[in-house]
Amino acid sequence: MNAITQPIHFEYRSTNFNRLRGKLEQLVGKAIGDFNMIEEGDVIMVCMSGGKDSYTLLEVLRALQKRAPIKFRLIAMNLDQKQPGFPDHILPDYFKSIGVEYHIETQDTYSIVKEKIPEGKTTCSLCSRLRRGIIYKVAGELGANKIALGHHRDDMIETLFLNMFFGGKLKAMPPKLVTDKGDHVVIRPLAYCAEKDIASFARAMEFPIIPCNLCGSQENLQRQNIKEMLNEWEHQYPGRRQTIFTSMQNIKPSHLMDSTLFDFKGIKVGDVVAEGDVAFDD
Repeated sequence: MNAITQPIHFEYRSTNFNRLRGKLEQLVGKAIGDFNMIEEGDVIMVCMSGGKDSYTLLEVLRALQKRAPIKFRLIAMNLDQKQPGFPDHILPDYFKSIGVEYHIETQDTYSIVKEKIPEGKTTCSLCSRLRRGIIYKVAGELGANKIALGHHRDDMIETLFLNMFFGGKLKAMPPKLVTDKGDHVVIRPLAYCAEKDIASFARAMEFPIIPCNLCGSQENLQRQNIKEMLNEWEHQYPGRRQTIFTSMQNIKPSHLMDSTLFDFKGIKVGDVVAEGDVAFDD
């Protein structure tokens, strides 16, 4: 029996690790409360890629589940996309070792993506669409009303800049949304968590990480360019990421340019607009 298939019992007693775990659990609990992500009787399908984010998401949700004042069910779900060399035993063995309910969905989206996308082009868009459709279908089959994804604070910030720079839109990843058909609610409980904290936690927990050979190694991803830009900003001005993230929660439609959110045409002398010129003072 190897290290992966053995029951996993972690008893880290270091002050730093316990503090980190407490921080992540507190931030996830706050996000759940702020956006009412989890309610009594929910069946939550936790999407597991085998990366650090999804492992951390499942671990924290299981910890919170044990002491939550409400009852909800967790089902870990992995989509095996039949990537060459994918170690399909790792996640089932891990799920069994921690005693979590799970489902493995096998769909050969890898072949479809490789057939449709020319060599050298990024595969993310098509892969995401295929994966999303399968996830929604499986959630319905499992009776899950909520779908939990492992996106964190830094993913949201990067998406904001991607949409601004390449899509001409001021939008990011919402912490909670209803799917187009209205069948499920998608939640992102790690919304307040920084990637560096998740990475530290995953290393300490020694999760059996599975790399993504389909898209993770692509060098021409615009998201990677955005990440490098933000890393440089953070190096020069520590705390800038958090400041940007805070701004996403503090929006002033009257000081942007979207006429569907604020009636610019209707403004006239004598009107009182919230904050008005005061918004420029800071």
